Amino acid sequence: MMATEYRNFIDGEFVVTSGDPLIEVRNPANDELLAFVPDSGAAVVERAVEAATRAQPAWERLPAIQRAGHLRAIAAKLRQHKDRLAEIITREQGKVLGLATVEVDFTADYLDYMAEWARRIEGEMIPSDRPGESIFLMRKPIGVTAGILPWNFPFFLIARKLAPALITGNTIVIKPSEETPINAFEFAHLAQEAGLPPGVFNLVSGRGASTGSALSSHPGIGLVSFTGSVATGIRIMQAAATNLTRVNLELGGKAPAIVLADADLDLAAKAICDSRVINTGQVCNCAERVYVDRKVAEEFTTKIAAHMAATRYGDPMADRSVGMGPLVNQIGLDKVAAMVTKARQDGAQVVTGGNLADLGQGFHYQPTVLAGCRHDMEIMKKEIFGPVLPIQTVDSLEEAIALANDSEYGLTSSIFTRDLSSAMRACRDLRFGETYVNREHFEAMQGFHAGRRKSGIGGADGKHGLYEYTETHVVYMQHG
Repeated sequence: MMATEYRNFIDGEFVVTSGDPLIEVRNPANDELLAFVPDSGAAVVERAVEAATRAQPAWERLPAIQRAGHLRAIAAKLRQHKDRLAEIITREQGKVLGLATVEVDFTADYLDYMAEWARRIEGEMIPSDRPGESIFLMRKPIGVTAGILPWNFPFFLIARKLAPALITGNTIVIKPSEETPINAFEFAHLAQEAGLPPGVFNLVSGRGASTGSALSSHPGIGLVSFTGSVATGIRIMQAAATNLTRVNLELGGKAPAIVLADADLDLAAKAICDSRVINTGQVCNCAERVYVDRKVAEEFTTKIAAHMAATRYGDPMADRSVGMGPLVNQIGLDKVAAMVTKARQDGAQVVTGGNLADLGQGFHYQPTVLAGCRHDMEIMKKEIFGPVLPIQTVDSLEEAIALANDSEYGLTSSIFTRDLSSAMRACRDLRFGETYVNREHFEAMQGFHAGRRKSGIGGADGKHGLYEYTETHVVYMQHG
């Protein structure tokens, strides 16, 4: 496969932006060189923001139902090219082909879902203290927005930022991750084919220190929406503060899964394993730590270790039957390996896995279960972002909730129990944006995906995620 050189998508065209260095994009399963993309500097970002600024007034004036038509047209294009897009995602990011196909389907469905809001965006009318006056609260677009994307679900995150921005009348400049930019350029090709007006959606690639920084600090951007690490989120927030630009941040997670003595242990073991190995554990809402009642700890650990050990892994394009692909890069692999080594030194016991996977090439790590973990261990506190599951025993629901809440993160959580009172108590007392009861960790597009503490600011999906892309305009109307 010959490496392709991609160009930035600005004002409806793929343009040559000379002078910027190129970034290599490689397959994490076998180190195959896939593409070259620009590492765009401030001048390119300026050009993209100017295009978005010119396009925004006309896009806002377009009736929302017509904006929705453009989203639906893009969704139709994605479905037409689903198989090719899924293979691209698998090659550059490493997720198994089945999950990549689901990602493309979900992305198209998300565009259609957000298009449905064209006739549902609501304002308010409230009474005035004065006779002959009404007060209107109107939802209006922010203007030009920016989306800075991660590499773990790179295709879906385009839609998660683009769709609510566009349906509410904003324009957008998107920067994909330098690890996984190819799918975003293919999305831009299809958006162009679908007839999206020039400047409404612009795509500039590059690294965080160059392109991301220029976007975050640009005075013409009204909202920066970012999904990724806490450290990068902090830098984006600092850069945006110069212009008091709004930020929407979905950051890291350290999701606890609580397993009570009365739980269906077969269900719990499968759901937690599924939540751990999906995308090789590189998901912010993955189950990242388990608190299991001591009375069933041995039985549960045996069951989940069997599920993890049975997970086949490898190059998902060479063997399409594998259930887990590689980690995205060497940095991620080294981090996972170091955390497991440190946990073993601190007294954790490896039940299954615990080593680099010797496949000859690629960034593969064995699905791993660690028992005998303690709350003061690094592996129970820091985000792993890999296929490793640490387990700690507890003696009560109260202890499990207290340990779960003792975290700098607050994105997702789960509980497994047959007792309604225990489930409701957990939902009341767990200080997380989401709690899953007797099921795997995976959100719905009509919900609201949001975290607390260092897991982020604001949220995405559903009505509340849509309204993140609006601001309120208050009108005092004298008519008496």
